[in-house]
Formats: sequence, structure tokens, C-alpha cells
Amino acid sequence: MMSLNRYRLRHLAKNGHGPATLAVNLLKRTDRLIGVILIGNNFVNIAAASIATLIAQRIWVDNPELGVTVATVILTLVVLIFAEVTPKTIAANHPESIAFKAAYLLRVILWLLMPFVWMVNMIVNGLIRITRLQVDTKSRDLLSTEEFRTLINEAGALIPVRRQRMLLSILDLEKVTVSDIMVPRNEVVGIDLEDDLRSIKEALRSTQHTRLPIWKGDINNVVGVLHMRNAAKILAKDEFNKADLLQASREPYFIPVSTPLHTQLFNFQKKKRRIAIVVDEYGDVQGIATLEDILEEIVGDFTTDVADSHQDVHPQKDGSYIIDGATYVRDLNRIVGWDLPTDGPKTLSGLIIEYLESIPDANICLKIENYRIEILKTKANTIASVRITQHTLDDVES
Repeated sequence: MMSLNRYRLRHLAKNGHGPATLAVNLLKRTDRLIGVILIGNNFVNIAAASIATLIAQRIWVDNPELGVTVATVILTLVVLIFAEVTPKTIAANHPESIAFKAAYLLRVILWLLMPFVWMVNMIVNGLIRITRLQVDTKSRDLLSTEEFRTLINEAGALIPVRRQRMLLSILDLEKVTVSDIMVPRNEVVGIDLEDDLRSIKEALRSTQHTRLPIWKGDINNVVGVLHMRNAAKILAKDEFNKADLLQASREPYFIPVSTPLHTQLFNFQKKKRRIAIVVDEYGDVQGIATLEDILEEIVGDFTTDVADSHQDVHPQKDGSYIIDGATYVRDLNRIVGWDLPTDGPKTLSGLIIEYLESIPDANICLKIENYRIEILKTKANTIASVRITQHTLDDVES
């Protein structure tokens, strides 16, 4: 009974499985269940010991002490093998088939021995209260996040690998913030109202994004977000002006850079928005985050991304990779299957600069964990490209 999978048991009971429902009802009061089992178990064992002693004394009339010794040894072996280890091992390996059949018998015995069970439980509960030990029955079957993560990992073939990854990704949303998935400001594509109309018109026609932020002079001065559906209506006109763009755009939606992804996912749903402008504590724009970016954290890439991070990762024949320094560390780990640290800087360039504590020159090599990194090119106070080779444990030892 105690070896039953509680979650499978509840599932069967919910679907109308009679024995499972009976087992669930018995397990709701484990004190009664354990009480009736142990009362019956101890009664049988003590009765067997008494009968075996009487039989041995009848056989060894001349030497009753020898009879008691022989009876003790034989009965111990019999009870241990046939009444304890063997049946309990079988039941532990086949809990459902045994427990479902035993549940009917246990219910009858519990009804017959209820006065004794009630008395024993009353004494036991009194002793527990005296020792000030608290019995928490409500949270006994509850799972923490990490326990649920372990449960998913150990599900094996019961849950397809793709679904396991999706469930684990949902749990990881609590650990990931908007800054981990946003498009950085230097890669944001948008419309500057201070540009001439010809440049704006060409940008609207050539963009492959669904929504574009609109700003005046500087990205820190975002004034709206334009959907390409509305932009098509404007482009269809013979003449249009910047006021038309502002009128067709929607008020920008700003979010803090430190917002957890699971919170932002609900905020997108609540606000009925799909794109947000990410700002830091000083109000400066750090990038943009979209609903699609968060969903891809759960289900993986499911759209054709113009700025696909794969184009920044170039595998080489010698097993190394030449990688753009602006590549996000989390994306790199997901693409190549590495385990570079993600609890610090978000980009590969930032990770290297933090490790060196300075802006390096080209042709410098360093090692982070078991990854050998060679800086190939630096540009504008940042790292433009690097070569990374992963060393296995055997390589390190050799």
C-alpha cells in the first residue's frame, strides 16, 4: 500500500477504477491503515510464537528449554522468509496488483477491528502531541519545483523527450529574466522619425519584422510601435507623412530589464501585447522583447528568425567554432550543447571581458572551465569574434 504511486493512484481513481478508489480512501487515513495492518501482523506473529512454543514443549517434554530454543529458531526463519521478506519484496515490486486485491480485505478487517484501531491511534496521537511533533498530512504529497523537475527527468519513455524539454523550460522561466532573451539595442530595427520620408518608406518596404518601434532621433525616445498591417495601409497611399505613422502606431509598452520571464509572459497576456521595450533602472532602452521570444524559450525555435543566432556560430573542421562575440551565452549553449556559465554576463563578449577584467587585444587565449577561447578580433571596445574549442576530461588529463 505504501509503495503505490500516489499520482498514478489518483489518476486511476479519478477515472472510476474501483480498487484504486478504495486504496485512495484507505491511504487518506494512514494512521488507521498502519494501525490495522500492525495489529493484525503483531497478533499473528505473537500467536504463532505462542503456539510454536506449546508444540515444542509437547515434543521435547524432557527438555522444554531445548524445545523453546528450537521453536524460536525455526519460527524466526519461517516468519522472516515466508511472512516478511518474500511477500513484501513481491509486493514492493508489484504494488498495484497486490495492493488493489488487499484493499478489499483490509477494509473488512478495518471495519471489524475499528474499536481496537481507534484506541491504538488515540494513544499514539496522544504520545505524538506530548513529544510536540507535528504531523503534516496536507503537504506530504506536494512537490517542490526541484522535485517536480526530478520527476520529469525520471519519467523516461513515459513522457517524450520533446515534451520533457518543454516542461523543464517552463520551470526554468522563473530563473530567466527578460535580459536573457531580449534583442539588444544595437540590433533593434526601427523607424527614426528624423529620417527623410524616402528612407522611412524604404525601411517599411524592406523590413521582415512584423512590428517596428518608432523613435525620434534616439532609441531612448521611443514614441510608438508600428504593426506592418497598418504600415501597408500607409504605403498604399500616394502620399503619406510622419503624422500618419504616429497615428497608425500603438503606444509603446515598457518593461524592466530584470522582469522574470514567467511574469512577463502573464503580463503580455494581461496587456494583450506582443512586443515590449526593455529599459534599465535609469529608463534607458536596453532592447526589445517579444512574446515569440518567450514562447521559443519553452518550445524551441518555431519561426524563421531573420537574425538567427546560428549564423554567428561557424563550426570548423578541427572541431572548434568561430563565434561572434555578441552571441548570447544561453543561445550558444543551446545551439552547440555546451555549458558555459550563464549566471553572469549575457553575451560571450561580456563573459570574456568579465573573466579577464579588462578589454583584451586580439590573439589572446584563455580558458573558462573546460573551454579554450582564442580572441580573434576586437572592435569598438568589445570582442568581435572568438574561436572556442571544448576539451573533454580525457584531453585535460593528457
